[in-house]
Amino acid sequence: MNLESPKISVEKSSEEVFDFLSEIKNFESLMPDNISKFEVLSEDKFLFALKGMPEIILKKKEVMPPNKIILGAAGGKIDFSLIANIYQKDTNSSEVQLAFSGNFNPMMAMMIKGPISKFIETLATSIPEAI
Repeated sequence: MNLESPKISVEKSSEEVFDFLSEIKNFESLMPDNISKFEVLSEDKFLFALKGMPEIILKKKEVMPPNKIILGAAGGKIDFSLIANIYQKDTNSSEVQLAFSGNFNPMMAMMIKGPISKFIETLATSIPEAI
């Protein structure tokens, strides 16, 4: 299952957006209102939970400055990635698009498609105000 957020314009350079998203602790400011837990576990790993959902641990898997950061599930029963793609528009502006990729059985995919789509859209739309 592959999902993408809309492209979000940010009045910052791609380097500034990349640096912000590279700091794991900054993801707390992007989380939706229904977050029930957020905890930085290490400099490249954090745990979060949304109300009514299980805890999820994300770990920074790969970075390609200043255009891409890949976070992946760290443990747990499901394997997925959250990819931040950063596109430079000009000197002081860029676009960010988040992509979610995971292998799920059809029943699971049907159940989580809506909540995951809303989640990555919330993360993406929070970036311009958070930086």
